[in-house]
Amino acid sequence: MPSRKNATIVGLVAIALWSSIVGLIRSVSEGLGATGGAAMIYSVASVLLLLTVGFPRLREMPRTYLIWGSVLFVSYELCLALSIGYAHTGQQAIEVGMVNYLWPTFTMIAAIVFNGQRASGLVYPGLLISLAGIVWVLAGEQGFNVSGMLANVQDNPLSYGLAFAGALIWAAYCTVTARIANGKNGIALFFMLTALVLWVKYLAAGDATMHWSMPTAIHLGLAAAAMGFGYAAWNVGILHGNVTVLAGASYFTPVLSAALAAVVLQVPLTASFWTGGFMVCGGAILCWLATRRS
Repeated sequence: MPSRKNATIVGLVAIALWSSIVGLIRSVSEGLGATGGAAMIYSVASVLLLLTVGFPRLREMPRTYLIWGSVLFVSYELCLALSIGYAHTGQQAIEVGMVNYLWPTFTMIAAIVFNGQRASGLVYPGLLISLAGIVWVLAGEQGFNVSGMLANVQDNPLSYGLAFAGALIWAAYCTVTARIANGKNGIALFFMLTALVLWVKYLAAGDATMHWSMPTAIHLGLAAAAMGFGYAAWNVGILHGNVTVLAGASYFTPVLSAALAAVVLQVPLTASFWTGGFMVCGGAILCWLATRRS
């Protein structure tokens, strides 16, 4: 069993790994296609999870957790991967990733509404600041401009819609599984189901042929490792590390994710984008503080 300090470090590594996912998924999708690339990533990640976490003992798991956990997890991962893969440009992929990172705020709201989590009045400005941050990000250099945001979204409503739906679904997953999982972890199974659904979609739709290259193969391995090892590392951190430190650090994931994606995709981001990104983080932190002080 790792020490509390080492387990916390492992959990922080998980946050760094997850933060790299947006840029890596986009890079893989550019070579293998949105669906084909995602199917390959989740297939390789499933193998890594089987090697690190192992296949769960299904008989020991609550049936409701297996059903709802599978449905919500697979739905979220499809929304995440395809929203990034369907983005028209690298810049748009990063923006879509930022929309997806509304989930920490939505998770706190769901915990308050459905799980009876007590919270102070800070939750209201937290929600508003997060949503305003998304408007700021999507409006481009115009800053806080609703019409500018809507014009940007209309360029690719599918990607932005999937990202927003994903944020809601992941909040639901976190809220529901916290109540019905009974301490069990079906992550390896959920990844395998996600890969299966993506392969079915890929074969049924007759998507474009995959175009392999050395950079694509490298990014595929990195993306799968970031997902597979990220979940494994997070499990260690949550079970044995300092949960308060990990929870606080996780709220900076949107900014770190955007920074890493900008490097991987070679996309320069404006000051207006970073303003919106920090607003998303700040709003999520306020929601978290609202539950801590209640």
